[in-house]
Amino acid sequence: MVKIDMDSVGETKEGTFQYDWKTCALYNLGIGAQAEDLPFVYERVKGGMKVFPSFATIVAGSGLLFPKGTDFVRLLHGEQLIRLYTPFDPSGIIKTKGVIEHIYDKGKAAVIHVKISGYSQENAHIFDTKYVFFVVGSGGFGGDPGPKSESINPPKGVEPDFSSSYQTSKNQAAFYRLNGDFNPLHIDPDFAKKAGQPKPILHGLCTYGIATRAIVNGLCDGDVSRFKEFSARFKDVVFPGETLTTEGWKDDGRYIIQVRKENTVVLGNSYVIVE
Repeated sequence: MVKIDMDSVGETKEGTFQYDWKTCALYNLGIGAQAEDLPFVYERVKGGMKVFPSFATIVAGSGLLFPKGTDFVRLLHGEQLIRLYTPFDPSGIIKTKGVIEHIYDKGKAAVIHVKISGYSQENAHIFDTKYVFFVVGSGGFGGDPGPKSESINPPKGVEPDFSSSYQTSKNQAAFYRLNGDFNPLHIDPDFAKKAGQPKPILHGLCTYGIATRAIVNGLCDGDVSRFKEFSARFKDVVFPGETLTTEGWKDDGRYIIQVRKENTVVLGNSYVIVE
């Protein structure tokens, strides 16, 4: 068993993310935006280019940190949350600050909670992101098991209030990785087989971004300022070329969200808050 350093709780990391409209266009295209989606792909569009809210996960990378002793071979991305306070500008400099909030002991795995926030150069709060990572084989150290997660499930037998399907491209992972996630699991067939997959898989955060795009278009009428918060749990892998269906059910000020490929749920225990 690899021992994680519990003294890492509270550690922080500061970073800076500088970007321009090409960075935004690359991200928007990486999660499936099309040439006809001019506000998301054209820098001269009236009113300025828009950026999908899940871009926060790209910016947050500059502030991401892990506890000492983390076994990255056994690291799994379990959950993701983004909270937006203002839409992204199509270019700029964002200051990030990450903190390791908790390390919980789930027996078979250690669970790491990391929060990364983004601020403008004038210290205006732009976003918060929260990551939950599982490190298989690093639990059982007698630590706090942590609180039980809220169980969020669609109502049985009820048709969704919103549904949108997008077919991913066979080149989706090859394209998305240009945003900075160069894990060979998403491009190298031999590496994927060694990792137990028949072929390269799509990035989980690409699936998360595709769901964000579906929500912005389906629930916000393309207005990114209406998108406030999105939390999801990664449930299964997606292969480039598969069709993803994002569904939502109204639930007391939010929508319960589920993303599936055919009958397999790939993002679950999820909700979104929109205005």
